[in-house]
Amino acid sequence: MADTKELSNPETSLFDNSSERAKIIFGESYGLEPAFCKNSKRIKIASKINSEYKTAYKSLNFKEKIENTTTKPIFSSASTTDDLFKDTDKIINTLNGKQSKVSKRKADKPTTTSEGQLILRNGNIQNNPYFDAPPAGQQLVRKRNYEPPKPEWHAPWKLIKVLSGHMGWVRSLSVDPGNKWFASGSVDRTIKIWDLASGSLRLTLTGHISPVRGLEVSPRHPYLFSCGEDKMVKCWDLEQNKVIRHYHGHLSGIYSLSLHPVLDLLVTAGRDATARVWDIRTKQAVHVLSGHKSTIASVKCQEADPQVITGSMDSTIRLWDLAAGKTMATLTHHKKSVRALALHPTEFGFISGSAGSIKQWRCPKGDLVQNFAGHNSIVNTLSVNSDNVVFSGADNGTMRFWDWKTGHCFQDTETQIVPGSLDSEAGIFASTFDKTGLRLITGEADKSIKIYKEDENATPESHPIVWKPSLKQNKY
Repeated sequence: MADTKELSNPETSLFDNSSERAKIIFGESYGLEPAFCKNSKRIKIASKINSEYKTAYKSLNFKEKIENTTTKPIFSSASTTDDLFKDTDKIINTLNGKQSKVSKRKADKPTTTSEGQLILRNGNIQNNPYFDAPPAGQQLVRKRNYEPPKPEWHAPWKLIKVLSGHMGWVRSLSVDPGNKWFASGSVDRTIKIWDLASGSLRLTLTGHISPVRGLEVSPRHPYLFSCGEDKMVKCWDLEQNKVIRHYHGHLSGIYSLSLHPVLDLLVTAGRDATARVWDIRTKQAVHVLSGHKSTIASVKCQEADPQVITGSMDSTIRLWDLAAGKTMATLTHHKKSVRALALHPTEFGFISGSAGSIKQWRCPKGDLVQNFAGHNSIVNTLSVNSDNVVFSGADNGTMRFWDWKTGHCFQDTETQIVPGSLDSEAGIFASTFDKTGLRLITGEADKSIKIYKEDENATPESHPIVWKPSLKQNKY
């Protein structure tokens, strides 16, 4: 018999070790108490309590008040192991008692799933002393009630006028600060001045020897600035209707320009992957903003930092510190060439457009706010008015109108090409709102300029908002 007992002891020990190991691995899944060594577990809990509840130790009254108001560690080095375990057991028992009381009070009023509560999954936790949870079907945590904001109602826009006169694509537009006339630049190398009210042609300016890609009328001077693919930046005196200044320095075609709203500075950008800051009066280059790796298709200026924003065909947007002439931030969210930028007239933010993607950003850091999803074409131009209407025009003639706040597309339409034009000439290259924001002007590939305005007869009842709330907002 003694031999049998001696043989069975190793087998029993092996079985106990195996069962203990299985209990450690799978016990919690079946609501069993974890099979850890008691002493090691108590030491572990004691160390955690010592670090977590050191500041609250006095208020829990687990030890007598310290004499002479001197502080010392909760578990000093002089404390014995037995004292440490006694204190730990007191803390554990007290905390478990308080938690059970709280959980019982919370479980007095059961709630249903219809009230938007998070329901405990089915599981065998009744026998688990380390999980003091309310019975199944009762609340654990209140869910966050997220309701997407409903878009503001905007009237649909309709075509009211078509202006013809250019002999090539219309690539740039700019409205007079007095809102009486606007200028257009074309591939036919001319700049035309149009009456905004009647649509009649007032004046044609010639001087560029390549397509005119950028125009802007100064709000503080009687000047019109233009740039083109001939590497030339010109300043036109509108009182004399002639060029009074040239700005030389770009190494290739210039695709965009923008005037600083407060300072006498002009920023131009183009195919040489640089943006150049010019002093309007002295014609000197103040800064050469380099960092992009490809053509800069659009540049915008504003009064507050970042005072210069550039969008490039290297699929990045850069925010520039104008005083230092250095990059403040580089936005890499776009996957394709950034061809268009537009500043909001009243809010401190802007939007950018590339192929199949329109993104809204918040200044000054360039935080991504939201995506305007759905315009699956190459977006050539963007415009925003003070009524929070965003316009996007693409190379295939598609036009979309959006709500700035929510990114909701409230109108999806296509341009109407001039009779006699090819279907391939249904492209939109430039756009701008007038100073009131009530009229939209577009420059197109069919050599025409089109003017749109809101439908005055439209009402929220006749043109209701077609919108479904969505919790999914892609930010990429």
